[in-house]
Amino acid sequence: MKKKELLWSDFHSNIHPKQMNDLENWFDFAKEMLDFWGVAYYPFLHRKSEHGLPLEDTIPEEDMQKDWEYIRQFAEEKSEDDFTFFMGYEWQGNGEDGDHNVYYLDNNQGIHHPMTYKELLNKIPKGQAMAIPHHTGYAVGHRGKNWATHDYEYSPFTEIYSSHGSSESDYDDIPMNVHIHMGPRDSKGTVMQGLKEGAVTGIICSGDNHVCPAITGNGFLAVWSEDRSRESIFKALLNRNVYGVTRSRIQLNYELNGALMGDFIEPSQTSEAKVEVKGTNAIDRIEFIKSNVVKDTYIHNGQWEEETLTGNVVFKFELELGWGPDQRVYPDIQEKHWTGSLKTTGKILDIEKLWTTPGQSVSMIGESEAEFDINTTKGGYGNEKLSQKNHQTPYIQNQSMIFEIEADVNSDLEIIIDDKTYSYKVKDILSESNLIGLVDEAKKLAKERFDKDDFYRSDPFWHNAYKVKIHRGVPATAYEVTYETELGELTQDDYILVKVYQRNGERAWASPIWVKN
Repeated sequence: MKKKELLWSDFHSNIHPKQMNDLENWFDFAKEMLDFWGVAYYPFLHRKSEHGLPLEDTIPEEDMQKDWEYIRQFAEEKSEDDFTFFMGYEWQGNGEDGDHNVYYLDNNQGIHHPMTYKELLNKIPKGQAMAIPHHTGYAVGHRGKNWATHDYEYSPFTEIYSSHGSSESDYDDIPMNVHIHMGPRDSKGTVMQGLKEGAVTGIICSGDNHVCPAITGNGFLAVWSEDRSRESIFKALLNRNVYGVTRSRIQLNYELNGALMGDFIEPSQTSEAKVEVKGTNAIDRIEFIKSNVVKDTYIHNGQWEEETLTGNVVFKFELELGWGPDQRVYPDIQEKHWTGSLKTTGKILDIEKLWTTPGQSVSMIGESEAEFDINTTKGGYGNEKLSQKNHQTPYIQNQSMIFEIEADVNSDLEIIIDDKTYSYKVKDILSESNLIGLVDEAKKLAKERFDKDDFYRSDPFWHNAYKVKIHRGVPATAYEVTYETELGELTQDDYILVKVYQRNGERAWASPIWVKN
């Protein structure tokens, strides 16, 4: 398969006028988590009409231009940095064509807010700018995507998943209920409907984050680029050599008759599709969708579970920290600081950081030990420290790491949490999950606050305990798949995309490959 460099980004980080002083911190966190980044300035505010109707409207032009110039100067200052940064903004217009984020190749362009999508395209330079639709599954005419006006030369791909949920189709089991006032989801603006109507659009996921970039669980973009240069990244984005993941970094390469995801190919009597996947958990299945119909499904379940593991094994598992006191019981306790380490007699091959907020760290000590320093947070509606829009856990921010390790299956893995040591056999991690509940701490807290540390069942203590979950691990045979299939004749305007499901519910969508003369 074609060898390019796989790069990661969150390509939807909305920074508001009141957050401009946070741009440097956002940049630093993006640089820690991503390979490149684009900020989308959000020039809107909430105000009330003369008689009190709440309205979201653009800010005064003078303030908008001042902020835009601030971002431009920031971008220029970072232009010598080895971390590529694109400046952009959110465009909404009159809502009839759907919301789009505009990004520029260079830092010398303006910010424009005409009423319609076509008017917007007349103001931005083709090949030097892109306007990316997002949360397309809302009602057309009411900020869902109007595919009738779509132009792939300006809008090369679509954000299929974000903190809003999934815009794949109206029967997707990932809902769009976080912003219930914008819903419900309607099929007409969804990505699959757009493809059915002939739209050419690649597929990504990204956060629609408004508190910081790169929030795990809200989606990430992956792009196959020639290299890490600004020009190569932008070219690969325009060419739709992209895919999206809902949470962790599933590595996915998809080709059809030798062409890469996002490409155009000629009609053909045959269609050789090939995928290479390296997941972060066990692969459930891989779907090949041809012109909106699933033509082949590779089922990975049942292909590895009965394998006898002996000697050295390569495996992955997730270590998750968080939970903690119920805010209704202990409203003043919202954060916990954790220190810890992980030791193996084998080798740590990789650590993936699944951070939901800045302020975390993990570092290697040699090849067999890692140390981490973690902060987890809980809160309620309106707490701006939190990712207010993660459709799964909106008011809790656990932190996780995925470790890939090579070690003997009978060896011990040592996890130290706040100076207390927990030991597990590798074979046990591969057979079941394990929970550590800090119940003694919860009982102590209940005694201090309520003079109560016993009850006939554990609810008052378990429900308010901080916890650590050692997720069940899986061997490499569970998360690595190479698969080839023949999908029959390819005729004009056919398109074939690939969708990967992991057993833990995470997904990846690869951009389609189109048949075009």
